[in-house]
Amino acid sequence: MASATRTNRANRTPAPDRPPSRAAALWRSTVGKKAVMAVSGLLMLAYLVAHMLANLKVFFGPDDLNGYAHWLRTIGRPVLHHGWFLWLVRPVLLAAVVAHGVAAYQLSRRDLRARPQQYVHRRRRSSYATRTMRWGGVILGLFVVWHILDLTTLTVNPAAEEGHPYQNIVASFSTWYGGGIYCVAMLALGLHIRHGFWSAAQTLGVNNPRRDRALKAAANGLALLLTAGFLSVPVGVMAGLVR
Repeated sequence: MASATRTNRANRTPAPDRPPSRAAALWRSTVGKKAVMAVSGLLMLAYLVAHMLANLKVFFGPDDLNGYAHWLRTIGRPVLHHGWFLWLVRPVLLAAVVAHGVAAYQLSRRDLRARPQQYVHRRRRSSYATRTMRWGGVILGLFVVWHILDLTTLTVNPAAEEGHPYQNIVASFSTWYGGGIYCVAMLALGLHIRHGFWSAAQTLGVNNPRRDRALKAAANGLALLLTAGFLSVPVGVMAGLVR
């Protein structure tokens, strides 16, 4: 009886593998990963525009910037408690950053496996931003960690004052390394946005021969605007315009 049971189990046809869900199949595909990069990139781009506009308040004095920072923590009251709005936004941004980074890494590895040997002749038309896209992403990832330690947790800020972002910005950018790290990162950000915006338009199917020129101009203009806006703050502090 036991022998017959073992024979039946051995002859049993294995159950077919369950097909992956649509979401899993999309994520495994190259098109899906590019779509995740495009959508998460656009979400982060919207945040960067709002963040740059908020940073420019530093030129209107400490009351303006500190008051804005306080207002952010009161959004949603009385339904939300003090600061809850920020803690609802931060996980969304973190998820976008992680999804963007993981998709970029996996696409990079997939690309290297597809052509293990480098091209003998590089494409002459490839821009500097295109060739440095991967390293730019690494630089920005490291900068995000530094930026949080500097102006959010105030861990590395030399003269941090809790609840006083204006004073913390001045303290950070008054040092050569604080301003220098920020400026290098913002230049990398500009190149990243310039190439990323155009790539997102291609991935999402927004571009066509009639729109290409306008989209490229928008990518260049947006990258220049954000780079100049972000750089103006450390330059203003180091030049003595913001004290």
